[in-house]
Amino acid sequence: MRRAILLSLAVSMLAVTGCDFFRRLAGRPTSEDIQNKKIQIELAQAAALQARQDSIRRVEQFRLDSLAALDSISHYGVRIYTPARLSGLAETQLESRYHVMVGVFRLRSNAEKLLSRTQAAGYQGSLISFGNGMFAVGVSPTSNIVDAWEALKQVRTEKFCPADMWLLLNE
Repeated sequence: MRRAILLSLAVSMLAVTGCDFFRRLAGRPTSEDIQNKKIQIELAQAAALQARQDSIRRVEQFRLDSLAALDSISHYGVRIYTPARLSGLAETQLESRYHVMVGVFRLRSNAEKLLSRTQAAGYQGSLISFGNGMFAVGVSPTSNIVDAWEALKQVRTEKFCPADMWLLLNE
């Protein structure tokens, strides 16, 4: 009889407390701990998914902005040339992808004069020498076509800027 009572108490205690009692005794996570961990994992996965979607949106917006800038540049009548089309670069190393070109000269001294005028106006300028012996003055170097478009609009308002300015695309 005594065994039956102990056995029924053990069965009822197991039924009331469940596996969590034994898990806790063994140092294992309880059902509540497992549920909290599951929620944390789901939140982390949702945050990672949101970050990926935001990244895709930023890339898509950048692509759309770039296409709009290229369309505006084309509509504005500004030509885009690569160094290869202009006999290549001589000794100049260009770090940026785009340069607004405001003058090309056969004499280096003339290019240096225009470069000093652009720098006096507050523009970051550079003297670019081509393989055909010509020297060009580039201002507002950037690696972003949208920034190049903004620079084109700004430089066009300056007195030193000719009507036939163009973009150098360093590929």
